[in-house]
Amino acid sequence: LPFKPALHDVQALAYSVIEEVKMVYKASGVTIQYAYQGQQNQQYIDANLFRHIFQNLLSNAMKYSGAGTEVQARINGTDDHITIVVVDQGIGIPEENQANMFNTFHRANNVGTIQGTGLGLAIVKRAVDTHGGTINFKSIENQGTMFVVTLPTHK
Repeated sequence: LPFKPALHDVQALAYSVIEEVKMVYKASGVTIQYAYQGQQNQQYIDANLFRHIFQNLLSNAMKYSGAGTEVQARINGTDDHITIVVVDQGIGIPEENQANMFNTFHRANNVGTIQGTGLGLAIVKRAVDTHGGTINFKSIENQGTMFVVTLPTHK
């Protein structure tokens, strides 16, 4: 993946992604609660990588959550990094599948008939790595999942 950091308004990018995801999943009955915290909105990031990371995590959270639940998304911007946190109350990832979640074509064994290719998180991981960041998650089956991405802001 090409890496092209430039100065971007992270909050504006995030709002744009949220609106796109809301449109795709408007019939799902799942809501998004979003908050931005930070000293500055303008950060040196690769906007394309950021969009892909945030969009995929939000889409997964919406797709694997039941109607009437809420997805929480938070972004915290500091002088040297941004942290993206996406938390859902969805089906969760079974413990036996968690070690392989970033492998291509891997899907958890509890997804049932929910559509997917098993590529999204593998591409997200590559985008995070390209940005020089980290991605971690915690998940409990039938309770939900939390993803935390930290991206350094490059000048």
